[in-house]
Amino acid sequence: MKLNDRGPVPQRILSISGLRGVVGNGLDPEYVTRFAAALGTMYEGGTVVVSRDGRQTGVMVKQAVLAGLAATGCNVLDADIATTPTCGVLVKHHGAAGGVQITASHNPVEWNGLKPFSPRGSVFDAALGRRLIDLLESGAFDYRAWDGIGSIRSLDDPAGPHIERVLSLVDAEAIKRGGFRVVLDCNHGSGAVATPRLLELLGCEVTVLGGTPDGRFAHTPEPLEENLSGLCEAVREQGADVGFAQDPDADRLAIVDETGRYIGEEMTLALCADYVLPQRPGPFVVNGSTSRVNQDIAERHGCAFHRSHVGEANVVGKMDEVGATLGGEGNGGVIEPQVGYVRDSFVSMAYVLAGLTEKGRTLSQWVAELPAYAIVKQKIACPREKVDAACAALKGAYEDAQAAEGDGLRLDWPDRWVQVRASNTEPVLRVIAEAPDEAIARGLCANAIGLVEQAVG
Repeated sequence: MKLNDRGPVPQRILSISGLRGVVGNGLDPEYVTRFAAALGTMYEGGTVVVSRDGRQTGVMVKQAVLAGLAATGCNVLDADIATTPTCGVLVKHHGAAGGVQITASHNPVEWNGLKPFSPRGSVFDAALGRRLIDLLESGAFDYRAWDGIGSIRSLDDPAGPHIERVLSLVDAEAIKRGGFRVVLDCNHGSGAVATPRLLELLGCEVTVLGGTPDGRFAHTPEPLEENLSGLCEAVREQGADVGFAQDPDADRLAIVDETGRYIGEEMTLALCADYVLPQRPGPFVVNGSTSRVNQDIAERHGCAFHRSHVGEANVVGKMDEVGATLGGEGNGGVIEPQVGYVRDSFVSMAYVLAGLTEKGRTLSQWVAELPAYAIVKQKIACPREKVDAACAALKGAYEDAQAAEGDGLRLDWPDRWVQVRASNTEPVLRVIAEAPDEAIARGLCANAIGLVEQAVG
């Protein structure tokens, strides 16, 4: 626990996207209840969907959330353990005033958090997030009298409406005929509740790793290559066609091919785009940290390509602006408007299986047909007040690059790019580089980190 002269320093991150903190040192029941009361005040005592990602602290956090919402007159639909995209779907399905997912996404087990949803089932945009923070800081909550307290009702089949929407987008009978063998790594997250059911409805023979949604992660929860050796081995041992790995709240998906090779998070969106855009041509939106392969795929299929600032809400905002067919982020998050304006691993799996069915190729063969880039993602500690200095130093060192500012700094050359930006979810600076060759990408990333470290001391 960190200390200052007043005692423990809370490890808590409050942003327009929501709240994350270490339980017992930043995320306590009192603060959670206040956060929920601010939400309930914004929702004006309407219906609110509440769900959680399976962490062992989730029960405690949920009780605090329920107290804050009920105290402000909200009627809660309790989905208990469910995925983040399921929460978004349920908000729309029930015509709710909003929702809140209790999750810390890929953060370590000691963390938890709250992700609020708007009435359209999307995460808060900047305006809603700012309004929530202002209300939370003011403490002007609309607490109700004893006869105005809200109700709490448990939902019988929270995942049902979500699964139904996903199945409506693909030819489930054709996928069933493929008889795909799938290894699914839920890592004891909320995906364990309903993802096997979705895959079985698509005719898959499923082997599940971490199938108990208790938050006792079998490996580091972020679905990166270094954390998925067990999945890669299981795919080889089972002779599976594909391996899928979800993060704890199942809005992100990483993929392993039939040889047991990690093809990564970046390829999740690329594969889905390569399947969807030929069938439903239209604008395609990604954020500024996402692989260039997506731009190549959009051009291949004659579709307009757009980049937004990093952040799910920013991608959704750009999708609204251009009327996008598809969108997402390179962290394995695909956003399909026909299901909901939220990243969704269920959609990703269905589209990958549909693409395998349509193309009649193995996953490794499909990937080999797409443009190849190497992307390297690193992060370093950097106080937020020094981010501007870090960006300025990097821009000055690479005057031959095309610079894009406003979301940290992105520098582009004809065949490579590098970006530095402050994380919205962790107290770090993210450094991302991409090039046709891994050695070049790693060198560019390393050089950028060296310049940043020199600039911030």
